[in-house]
Parts: sequence; structure tokens; C-alpha cells
Amino acid sequence: MTGRAPSFAAQLAELESQGLLRTRRVVASAPATRIEVDGVQRTAFCSNDYLGLAQHPALIDAATTALREFGVGGTASHLISGHHASHARLEARLQAYLGRPCLVFSSGYAANTGALPALADAGDVLFCDALIHASLIDGARLSRARIERFAHNDMADLRHRLGSVSARRKLIVVDGVYSMDGDLAPLPDLLELAERHDAWLYVDDAHAFGVLGAGGRGTPAYFGLDSSRIIQLCTFGKAAGVAGAALCAEAEVVAWLVQRARSYVYSTAMPPALAAALDASLGLFADEDGRQRLAANIERFRKGCDSLPWTLLPSITPIQPLVVGDVVRVMAIAQALWEQGIWVPAIRPPTVPAGSARLRVSLSAAHTSDDVDLLIRALRRCAREC
Repeated sequence: MTGRAPSFAAQLAELESQGLLRTRRVVASAPATRIEVDGVQRTAFCSNDYLGLAQHPALIDAATTALREFGVGGTASHLISGHHASHARLEARLQAYLGRPCLVFSSGYAANTGALPALADAGDVLFCDALIHASLIDGARLSRARIERFAHNDMADLRHRLGSVSARRKLIVVDGVYSMDGDLAPLPDLLELAERHDAWLYVDDAHAFGVLGAGGRGTPAYFGLDSSRIIQLCTFGKAAGVAGAALCAEAEVVAWLVQRARSYVYSTAMPPALAAALDASLGLFADEDGRQRLAANIERFRKGCDSLPWTLLPSITPIQPLVVGDVVRVMAIAQALWEQGIWVPAIRPPTVPAGSARLRVSLSAAHTSDDVDLLIRALRRCAREC
């Protein structure tokens, strides 16, 4: 007997009634602060292109040259025949830049869901901050290790958990910069606990790489840390302006990941042209002008938000969250901004905890002071009218 497949219509309708149904907008222009989206021009404050490099001529030229030389696809996994010369050059540049060996993955999500199960197994323990990225949560679950979640940036809670658990291997798992709050992990304190309890410190530095620290080397450099215990994930789809990721660690860790990280072993390699573009992007990281423009935009925005009724979370990063609280109201504000020609995403549960729906403003070095002032004026209007 043939029947209908189970339906998701009721669940979708429930999400819509709660204001939690997610939709996509179609961008029809090159990445920029002023884009065509859903057929209309908008000033965008939703991109992770923090240094404005996604349209840099050096990256485009490098990718174009590599496309002609290597073609479009990676064609195989790295361990078969997909490890091209441009991948090798990128890893060598990353090692010179960060000071330790690096392994390139096709995405940050692939890196986290491949690395954590390779580094921890049954009998091991992962000590995860309560606000780590979804890819870290998924990687932790795949690992079969015991998971201990400690309160966000709460060193007392973590200290207690580390001291009360024995395991073959311990990993402390954090974000360098938390993607929805914009705050930093207290890496010096975390490293001290890692050393005291003989643990690794795994840092997803997606939103710090290229932005914080000397030369944009991320949160370890920002705090002046250099330790063999730190495993640093650097993603390339944000400040670097391209796509992909790399894990930076001691040589034996990288060698082990080559053997056991399933998302590396069993995935087609990143297209060689992207690796070539990333090589060019890293060559631009030494220029401090972009980071200085970004810092000026962050300062300008934060000063302009003084009179707003919503909570602007403390952040020195491009991520500037304005917590509104109510889902219906945050959606109304985002729509009002949209109607004023400004695109700022509304972030709702389950991405953030219930009662903390927010506008997530993402700033870029490519934004002008006029762009930032435009956003501030629009937010003030929403505060009066929404």
C-alpha cells in the first residue's frame, strides 16, 4: 500500500507563527557594502567581509590565473590526487605567517566536524563553552567523547569541571570571538587552566583571523600567547574574503589530522583557484590600513548608539549586537531598516537564547563614515517609531 510521505507542513507553520521561519534573500551583485538584493539596492551590514577583500583586484587576478592553469575543481581528495601546488603554497605561507604547520580544509564547518572527532574519542573529555559555534557542537557530538559544557567565559565553572574529571585526553573548546555576542574568550586564563590540567586548548578563531592581533594573526597573537597546547582554527570566508579554513597546530597534531579527520580524508579538496586567491589575501594582511579603518568604524558606531534603547553588547570586534529581546519587535525593526534601504539581519532563537533576539550589525573596513552615520540615523528613527 502506498501512502503519502510524512509532512513537515505543521512544523513549518509553527515556526512561521512564532516569527522564527528563516528565509533567503538573493544577492545579484558583487560582495560590497552597497549591493543589489531581491532586486533592490541596499546598504549592507550583514557581511563577514571584515577587511573588504572579497573584491580586491589582487585576489581576483590570482584566482583568474589559477583557473586558467588548474581549471575549476579540485577533482579529488587531498590524499588521492587533489592536493595541488596552490594548496601546498598556501599551507607554506600560513606556516610562515602563523609560525606553526597548518592544514587546509574546504570550510570551517568541515574543519571543526573533522578535527574534534579525530582529536577526542570515547574515554576523552571535551570542555565546551556554552556559546561555542554550531559546528563545534556538532564536532563534539560526533567525537563520542564526554562533553562538559561550562558557563560562558566562566573560569570558575571550567576550573571545577577540569578538576573533577579524569580522562585520557582533555580538550578545552572555545571560540576566539563569539559570533553572536562579539566578545572574546579569555585565552590567557584558559591557557593557564589547560597547562594546569594537561589539556589542549582548541580555539575557533573564525571572527578574529585577519582582524585581531599583530598582522591579524588572531586572538592568540592579540593576547601575546605562544603555546604548543593551542590548536587554532582560521577560516577564510570572513576577513580573508574567500572561503575555506585551516587548522594551525603542532606538527604531530597536523600529521594526525591528515590521517584521521574524516572531513579532510573523504572530501574533495578546495578548488586550486581559491587556494591561490587565499595566498594573495594573506599577502595583504600585513597592511594595517584596513584594520585601522575597521577600528574607526567600530568606534564611530558604538558612540552613535549611546542614545538607543536597546543593549549594545560590549565588543571590540566587527560584530556589534544590539539586543532587543522580543522576536516580533526585532523582526519589525529589521523590516523598518530594510524599508530605509539598510540590510541588518535579525538573529532569533535557536541561534541565540530565548529572550535575547537581536540585530547583528557587521562592520567592514569597506564601510565609509557616511555608511555608519546612515545606519545610526536609521536606528534612531526605529527607536522612535517601531
